[in-house]
Amino acid sequence: MPVQNSSALVVTLPSDLEILLTREFDAPRHLVFEAMTKPEYVSQWWGCSGSTMPVCEMDFRTGGSWRFVLRMDGGEEFAFHGVYQEIVPPEMVVSTECYEEPKFGNPEWLATMCLEDLGERTRMTTLVRHKSVEARNGHLQSGMETGAGQTFDRLAELLASMR
Repeated sequence: MPVQNSSALVVTLPSDLEILLTREFDAPRHLVFEAMTKPEYVSQWWGCSGSTMPVCEMDFRTGGSWRFVLRMDGGEEFAFHGVYQEIVPPEMVVSTECYEEPKFGNPEWLATMCLEDLGERTRMTTLVRHKSVEARNGHLQSGMETGAGQTFDRLAELLASMR
């Protein structure tokens, strides 16, 4: 069941608790993995159009934590954090993700990002698993499809510059 397409991103709902994001990139898997796992690159693309990332902390190892703070054009900031549960270079990263927003209950979910080698292209799938259908629906209603689409467009632009 497609939800909304933002650019080349496809968002589907495999179950009442899950959101699946799928996107292909015009870059080999090792390069996509590098851009998605090194703070000097993540800070350039993670977040919607017009945002910057003043905080990009990554202890990229199983059991390590991460924290990102996005700053929007108007100065508003949004923070996220999590813990890396499993890392299989250059194929998969599993981590918890938490949106640091007390008025929304600081929602946390599990994200499993897989990279499929298509030669000079890479297919990324990220399965987001929430603890309740209400949490999943709240995430969907937050505008995440648009933000994720813009985020992955920014990643595609960075990948093009890295080739």
